[in-house]
Amino acid sequence: MKQKKVVTFGEIMLRLSPPGFLRFVQARSFEAIYGGGEANVAIALANFGVPVDYVTRLPPHEIGDACINYLRQFGVGVDKIIRGGERIGIYFLEVGAAQRGSKVIYDRANSSFATIKPGMIDWEKVFSDACWFHWTGITPAISEGAAETCLEAVKKARDMGLTVSCDLNYRSKLWKWGKTAGEVMSELVKYADIAIGNEEDAEKVFGIKAPGVDVLRGRVEAEKYLYVAKKLMEKFPNLKKVAVTLRGSISASHNTWSGVLYDGENFYTAQTYDIIPIVDRVGGGDAFAAGLIYGFLKFGNDLQRVLNFAVACGCLKHTIFGDAAILSIEEVEKIAAGITSGRVSR
Repeated sequence: MKQKKVVTFGEIMLRLSPPGFLRFVQARSFEAIYGGGEANVAIALANFGVPVDYVTRLPPHEIGDACINYLRQFGVGVDKIIRGGERIGIYFLEVGAAQRGSKVIYDRANSSFATIKPGMIDWEKVFSDACWFHWTGITPAISEGAAETCLEAVKKARDMGLTVSCDLNYRSKLWKWGKTAGEVMSELVKYADIAIGNEEDAEKVFGIKAPGVDVLRGRVEAEKYLYVAKKLMEKFPNLKKVAVTLRGSISASHNTWSGVLYDGENFYTAQTYDIIPIVDRVGGGDAFAAGLIYGFLKFGNDLQRVLNFAVACGCLKHTIFGDAAILSIEEVEKIAAGITSGRVSR
């Protein structure tokens, strides 16, 4: 029997970074790659052998073509992508080091995706051979049209019986179009089965803060996030599971990394990884989300194994340049099993 697809939806952007650790004001050239939360999830899942379609809107010119080719090389389904508008969104990334944090500048106003409207995508057709729909809080932050299209999608996904996962993914620089994150996300998360967030997303979006943690100083104790998970489930009774990534930021080059998972009864914690040096931390949460989705599809109710796989996937992403976790199942399972020495494989 043919495996049903996972569908992800959001904006993919052209990512431009100064080479190495140069600052923006020092740059005379930029390294170009493509990235975006939901596309990163799609690429990771495709690498794990999961059939996946990525849905977005791209301009009908060569930059749009190049972006599609980039997705296609990893095995991501691109035939549900619609074309229109005039430009692809861009984000500039200055990579931090030691005590200097990374910096992001967005240039995505009036992009093809920012100008998307409800009715442009035939969601019934998109979901006809799918079992899972994944979206993030970045999408409704981009524009009112993107928020309305996302709502259209989650309602249809719910009607058609798909599992719906949402990464809360708060981006303060994006919520500029009129409504707050809390207002918009409260309506959208009502249709989700699984909520995912980092150590402060629930606080930034819904005002739900883990007691006694200090994110800025890297103190994020796993057990404190049981409170967050329970409060999210109280606010959204539709939620069946809540997962949270736990990043301890010692410096831009040195993080700790773990995660928790709650199913309404049991609270699971994963081992903590010490990541130093970091190659590229962008997309760590997306790798975690992809690991969760793969784990739920593959391991079912073995939730400790699901969480261990997801956290290991997010850990390994920090070793890979670019937005996406380009990993094999074997590599992730090796780390999940505690084999973290990084010895050469010959």
